[in-house]
Amino acid sequence: MTGQFQALTQARTQTDSLFDIVHPDALYARPIPERHRLIFYLGHLEAFDWNLIGRTLDLPVFHASFDHLFSFGIDPAAGDLPTDQPADWPSENEVRGYSARVRRELDAVLSDAPERLLHVAVEHRLMHAETFAYMLHHLPFEQKAAPEVSAADSGPAPENRMVDIPAGLATLGRLRDSGFGWDNEYDEHLVEVPAFAIGRYKVTNGEYLEFVKAGAAAPHFWTCREGRWFYHGMFDDVPLPLDWPVYVSYDEAKAFARWKGCALPTEAQFHRAAYSSAEDLSSANADFRRWDPEPVTASPPNALGVAQMVGNGWEWTSTVFAPFAGFEPFSFYPGYSANFFDGQHYVLKGGSPRTARCLLRRSFRNWFRPAYPYIYATFRLVEN
Repeated sequence: MTGQFQALTQARTQTDSLFDIVHPDALYARPIPERHRLIFYLGHLEAFDWNLIGRTLDLPVFHASFDHLFSFGIDPAAGDLPTDQPADWPSENEVRGYSARVRRELDAVLSDAPERLLHVAVEHRLMHAETFAYMLHHLPFEQKAAPEVSAADSGPAPENRMVDIPAGLATLGRLRDSGFGWDNEYDEHLVEVPAFAIGRYKVTNGEYLEFVKAGAAAPHFWTCREGRWFYHGMFDDVPLPLDWPVYVSYDEAKAFARWKGCALPTEAQFHRAAYSSAEDLSSANADFRRWDPEPVTASPPNALGVAQMVGNGWEWTSTVFAPFAGFEPFSFYPGYSANFFDGQHYVLKGGSPRTARCLLRRSFRNWFRPAYPYIYATFRLVEN
């Protein structure tokens, strides 16, 4: 239990540091039109912990309206955007006061909380450490206090040859007695995967630039000034790094794959190529090491010859997010996965520069809508 309390403390430090970047006058901004205003997330993280742990331990309710207001994020369909105004939200002082009290009251009883719920609280917060970074990324530079950072070096796009992956079994999911996992990670099962070939590297900006020159729209993270392309980074625009992975939506990745006469990997194919041996995460661009990508050649390939299957950008798969056989929703969080088994979300694997280490496990599954352009999502090609 002490370990989980320390993990929660460290996760709080991580999310607190993100709010330190936001200028106070930007807290009521909405950098991503499909999401809540930033002020929501200042209250949401503590409201989630309170609704999860405080209610389980029957703690007296002290602010029911905030418990409800900050309980859930949103994932609207295209064209169904939120319309609330800044004046519809409480003041920053009210929200900070609520959050501080939640922490005080929970910390006094965390030793009585079920360990599984503490895992949920920690990983939920760390997921938001990433998704809130997406929002910060789209906040104007002048509304952020940039820490001392420097962009990774860049060079020409490398040759992205295909690597043959032999036929075999892919192990998806996890065993129920193998430690914490979210409900969609169960049950462990084997999938027979025919032989295929997969790109040694994630598709780079340089490769995608050829697609844009052929008439495709530029990705969301690119901007053009006086005929020159730039990558819109967290704290600065930099000349388009040709050897960095391109961040795109699923729809854009699929269109590029079709243009190249290839396909996107399935979730099972990703597992075959990524997890041929124990993952070496020491060089992975993940766990908050960087704010932006680094070259696709920056870390060595795995035993099969495929590089950066973990870190430096989530990878789109062609697999629709759906339950594995034996799926059982969490009784304390029944909608975590089930609300998204709608055929409108696709599985991503691997992790990004802002993905916490514990979420890099092979069974973890991420998912987003196919047209959603704001995430650190990359892809690679397969030939079947």
